[in-house]
Amino acid sequence: MKILLDECVTKKLKPYLSEFEVYSVVEMGWSGVKNGELLKLCIENNFDILLTIDKNLVFQHNLDNYSITVAVLNSKNSKIKEILLVLPNLKKQIPNFKKHKAYIVNP
Repeated sequence: MKILLDECVTKKLKPYLSEFEVYSVVEMGWSGVKNGELLKLCIENNFDILLTIDKNLVFQHNLDNYSITVAVLNSKNSKIKEILLVLPNLKKQIPNFKKHKAYIVNP
């Protein structure tokens, strides 16, 4: 499973997802790339999941057009402490994720 951490998700999350192949937007050289282009880059580079805290992303793009899963972490902010509260549910839900869909992951 190949996961991309959106720019708004701290790279400090990577060690907590060690069972997956995880990259950050910065590592990929995609800083500042707009969401629509980012979704295309994800598909071109064989990512399975775009992990974000940007709740607006799912309303801005028709995911039927993108062969990727978007997982929105419903955390209070982008601090690792808050994101880690959502992580157990994310890991439980990942096996059921479908491409072309967005999932809101709650704590």
